[in-house]
Amino acid sequence: MSSVAALPDPRVCERARLSRDPRFDGLFFTAVRSTGIYCRPVCPAPPPLPANVDYYPSAAAAEAAGFRPCLRCRPELAPEDGAWRRGDALVARALALIEQGFLAEHPVAALAERLAVGERQLRRLFVQRLGAAPLGVHVTRRLLFAKQLLTETTLPVTEVALAAGFGSLRRFNAAFQEAYRMAPRELRRSLQQRPALAADRSLVLRLGYRPPYDFAAILDFLRDRALPGVERVDGQSYARVVGDASAPAWLRVSHWPSARARPVHALRLELHGVAPARLADTVQRVRRMFDLDADPNAIAAVLGADPRLRPLLRQRPGLRLPSGWDGLEIAARAVIGQQVSVAAARTLAARLVQRHGAQVALDAAPGLDRLFPDAATLAAADLDGLGLTGARIASLRAIARAVLEGKVGFGPEQTLEEFVEAWCALPGIGPWTAQYLALRALGHPDAFPAEDLVLQKAASGDGTRLSTRQLRERAQAWRPWRAYAVIHLWREAALPASRASTEAEVIP
Repeated sequence: MSSVAALPDPRVCERARLSRDPRFDGLFFTAVRSTGIYCRPVCPAPPPLPANVDYYPSAAAAEAAGFRPCLRCRPELAPEDGAWRRGDALVARALALIEQGFLAEHPVAALAERLAVGERQLRRLFVQRLGAAPLGVHVTRRLLFAKQLLTETTLPVTEVALAAGFGSLRRFNAAFQEAYRMAPRELRRSLQQRPALAADRSLVLRLGYRPPYDFAAILDFLRDRALPGVERVDGQSYARVVGDASAPAWLRVSHWPSARARPVHALRLELHGVAPARLADTVQRVRRMFDLDADPNAIAAVLGADPRLRPLLRQRPGLRLPSGWDGLEIAARAVIGQQVSVAAARTLAARLVQRHGAQVALDAAPGLDRLFPDAATLAAADLDGLGLTGARIASLRAIARAVLEGKVGFGPEQTLEEFVEAWCALPGIGPWTAQYLALRALGHPDAFPAEDLVLQKAASGDGTRLSTRQLRERAQAWRPWRAYAVIHLWREAALPASRASTEAEVIP
């Protein structure tokens, strides 16, 4: 296969398959020639003979070779290959656009143009890295998402087709039949355990990750910054309002409970009132927000070489990047929080929400009744009397106008350098804020706010403070995972023993 070079070493694949090692989930797929089925390496079925096994770097590659997804291990639950699918690599940015549904409305040629590359080169890179062309990857993603909805929810097939991005039920049925040798309704009838309709008609989806995963740390981070009315965080879950004033909804994210004393490496996503057409986008936002596609082994292999970071990785091997739900919301809060404490930034942002956030009524969502203001609202809002300085008010309005005019945005086609350059052109946005936005709004794994005072002090490890230049030079060895080093160092600085002395400097 031409895609073999994109796989882990075959001996590693074999050991991971036989041991069902969850750390390799999503990094490759096992296809069994004797059955025509492809599986995750964690599949609980008896392992097939090595002579009958082929390895593929992606689900799309396995399906392009004619294999069908296993109904037992369910490849749609596997996390993406986070070791390289994020960041500035061309294929990584193309995949991010595909995940956002770009190819549902545009041809591959438009995707190539968006990335400033030739269509032929883009196809070649996809086949080389993923074993499948861009359109094949797009179709596989849609069908696997549809398969998850058919398996885990009671949504009518027509709504499943809409949620998966198919323009018509006929096209959906045809594509599903061709890929999986059965109709969507046949899959549902074949399930050993049918999905139950929740009393409140909510949808519950399983979102897989590679262990270890420090869910408690992400909840801690989000709890300190939760906006009353918009978000609610307790010891076990995160909830927030989503959608818009015309179609408000809400969601809750918690850890999937263990099954028969065995851990389940997944989060539980409850969706209340989310329209079918918004399901795929909602799931992708949650996956990014909770950093579910990270590869802890790949990150530790780089950061663990630094003696300052090595003990932090041992203490919290599952620490992830806590991203945000909406880019504009993160940008506004970053500006509001410049040079103030976390608590003060939250208070100021809460005032903004109470005055200008649309009020909504949601069933069974106590404490959730506000939407964060959108760009049009923010651009025209009266921001006097909230406790913001004149410079902050001017920056907020400039950001909102720039987003409306398309001068800045949060599209994944941008490289980190392009993103930072565009945002630094706005008044009140410097390198620190732009890099912070890349970390929180994009979930960029190499975002690095080198000007951060807490980071400069924490990176030295001896109480001294590195200069911005010294920190950048030190962090060259941390690439392409500098953002994870930032989170580890910020986390250590925010521990109770040091919180009192650093509270005013910790990021908003």
